[in-house]
Amino acid sequence: MKRSSDRFLTTHTGSLPRPEDLIRMMYAKEEGVPVDAAALSQRVASAVADVVRKQAAAGVDVVNDGEMSKPSYATYIKDRLSGFGGAGNTFVYQDLASFPSLEKRVFGDPGRSRRKTPACNAAIGVRDPQGARDDVDHLKAALASVEVQDAFLTAASPGVVSLFFRNEHYPTEEAYLFAIADAMRQEYETIANAGIVLQIDCPDLGMGRHIQYADLSLAQWRKKAELHVEALNHAVANISPEQLRMHLCWGNYEGPHHCDVPLADVVDIVFRARPSAIALEAANPRHAHEWRLFETVKLPEGKLLIPGVIESKSNFIEHPELIAQRIGRYAQFVGRENVIAGSDCGFGTWVGQAAVDPDVVWAKLAAMAEGARIASREFWRH
Repeated sequence: MKRSSDRFLTTHTGSLPRPEDLIRMMYAKEEGVPVDAAALSQRVASAVADVVRKQAAAGVDVVNDGEMSKPSYATYIKDRLSGFGGAGNTFVYQDLASFPSLEKRVFGDPGRSRRKTPACNAAIGVRDPQGARDDVDHLKAALASVEVQDAFLTAASPGVVSLFFRNEHYPTEEAYLFAIADAMRQEYETIANAGIVLQIDCPDLGMGRHIQYADLSLAQWRKKAELHVEALNHAVANISPEQLRMHLCWGNYEGPHHCDVPLADVVDIVFRARPSAIALEAANPRHAHEWRLFETVKLPEGKLLIPGVIESKSNFIEHPELIAQRIGRYAQFVGRENVIAGSDCGFGTWVGQAAVDPDVVWAKLAAMAEGARIASREFWRH
């Protein structure tokens, strides 16, 4: 992770709008329609080159591939790991259960309704080691034509894999988590060994509370979260914390979110994870107030925060002055050098999901860059 000594850097969570023709190709692949693998790879590569240029043009300092190769940040692993051949999973979102009309709308969006989540019904192994290598190659090729501060690639955490893919093979939840961790290590280390920052996506430490473990007490759930962090730390044991960041998320959907576990109830467990940087939702109406937590909670030495200063589910373009205020709230408590501006979540979490208009996405990222410049003048003016 590159830190700045003279201004606030900007980044985002991971997924970005995909071109329509790539969306159609990926829909076909997900639905079992034959797709020419070479043609798909070439289209992914050109889409990555385009999305990297757009990020640089918007003023984003730490860029990625926009997750162009993935049907989603988590379910892509069914194509890279073996052992997932069971029936699809079903989900109950605790906050949506009381609002059936909204629940139907959320689950009916073109991206979420197409997701494939086959259960684990055999021993897990690495099926496609080339997938992560291709992601690295596509991103590195795209970076050659832009000037940015740094780059990252995302990968699913062991815990979020266990959330989406039901265990029907391993004797215990712990055995399942650590089998996932062992298999994902190849992808994690492929990215890190290429000199690219690895972001581990960990919605299981937020969203998991009201989906996977809604029937547990808070104390019981915290034990589950601790186990998830242990599995994550096991998987990234060979990677320097400085080359790791993690994303804490409560679910990138426009729902009530009134069942979200408070940051205060999980932050100590999150701090035990090895990644040096923590990206978290901080702009939406359920979590925008939680900057106050850092009045009393000390950021551990060596850690930095990537608070979301723009929403990922709203077509409002945040005013740069508001973005600067949001950055400043965190900087005053954890130190200016420990803050990078980011987005709440991704803008293309599932292929075909488009809560925010693609053109608005780029305007929001540009507003974030301007807000970071305003905040930088305030905090580094001397």
